[in-house]
Amino acid sequence: MLYQRSSQLFAEAEQVIPGGVNSPVRAFKAVGGTPIFAKEAKGAYIYDEDGNKFIDYINSWGPMILGHAYEPVVNAVIERAKKGTSFGMPTALETEIAKLAVSMVPNIDKIRFVNSGTEACMSAIRLARGYTKRDKIIKFAGCYHGHSDSFLIQAGSGAVTFGAPNSPGVTQGTAKDTLLAVYNDIQNVTELFTANQGEIAAIIIEPVAGNMGCIPPSAGFLEGLRNLCDANGSLLIFDEVMTGFRLAKGGAQELFDIKADIVCFGKVIGGGLPVGAFAARNEIMNYLAPLGPVYQAGTLSGNPLAMAAGLEVLKAIDGDAELFKRLEDKTAYLEKGIREKLDAENIVYTINRTGSMISVHFDAAPVTDFKSAAKGDNETFKKFFHGLLEKGVYIAPSAYETWFITDALTYGDLDDTITAIGKVADTL
Repeated sequence: MLYQRSSQLFAEAEQVIPGGVNSPVRAFKAVGGTPIFAKEAKGAYIYDEDGNKFIDYINSWGPMILGHAYEPVVNAVIERAKKGTSFGMPTALETEIAKLAVSMVPNIDKIRFVNSGTEACMSAIRLARGYTKRDKIIKFAGCYHGHSDSFLIQAGSGAVTFGAPNSPGVTQGTAKDTLLAVYNDIQNVTELFTANQGEIAAIIIEPVAGNMGCIPPSAGFLEGLRNLCDANGSLLIFDEVMTGFRLAKGGAQELFDIKADIVCFGKVIGGGLPVGAFAARNEIMNYLAPLGPVYQAGTLSGNPLAMAAGLEVLKAIDGDAELFKRLEDKTAYLEKGIREKLDAENIVYTINRTGSMISVHFDAAPVTDFKSAAKGDNETFKKFFHGLLEKGVYIAPSAYETWFITDALTYGDLDDTITAIGKVADTL
């Protein structure tokens, strides 16, 4: 394929935007080459500025569960925009989508809308600290909760040490209150509680990790976290920015039958527009201003365009009893096809999948945490990525990102993808 227009646009962008992109993974640094510039998308396909067509497995990193340019969303945004794009005042639309979200998700009474997943997770941590009157939190290596200071933390020198900043601009003072744990290792988390008794406000976790590839929780792991939080008076925060309304109507809480104290949302809940949200039961949410002492605000929070888009997506999900079965079946079909093609060429790999989230790791060992994910053969992944791109299949430009399946994909699209993978595997 030719990418002349994309290359030109990237060169122009680099002059006025740091790195030429507004989010680092878009720059293709992990895979090499020049990023392609999107022009438009419809259904399961995305088209670049050079006129190339791709079967899309990024889907705006998850929101497009029903496909790009989903007609009810497009129409709702157009009609809403005609009435004004922002007011800085309450609207009935905010209450309507809030009622629907609360009815779909277990264990929440109230929800507050913000503008991004980063903002939702940042606010959830502040709320947890205010509610428990404690400062420390536990997060997991490889889980991404946005770029708030509290989350940009790397490991300390041992299992029970404080974390350290992994980005300039994050202070040591902030880092000291974040404890870093190993995903799927309940003993490691137990040691952190033992070493910091009475100090931990909350655990925050992606119940299915999506930022080190797709990594499901091991049997009993989430239950173990719930028990540790209960025993220590700490809150359990599920970052469901990816998994919320994607793995089930009620997200990972419903799928795994685990109660979280605070849940963070994004992506699907905004139908592709910038949005985030966090939710909890009444006694926790009532700690938020203006009811309580924990302050959180946003000029564009509950923006009517985002609320209109999100409402249409949630209504479609809520009204389609077979949606998650279709997504599960399509993703399982894709997994089976990938396995057959890679096995035929004796490629070393591991596939992880939960529902409509799936990723291919080029390593034979199980991938259960960040350390095992990092052992993958990135050179093979780079060849895999660019080979698929040349054959019209667009997967995430990083070995540490999950693929997202959309209901707009047909089995013909999946067969075309599997055929492309077979051809690429022959060259690896």
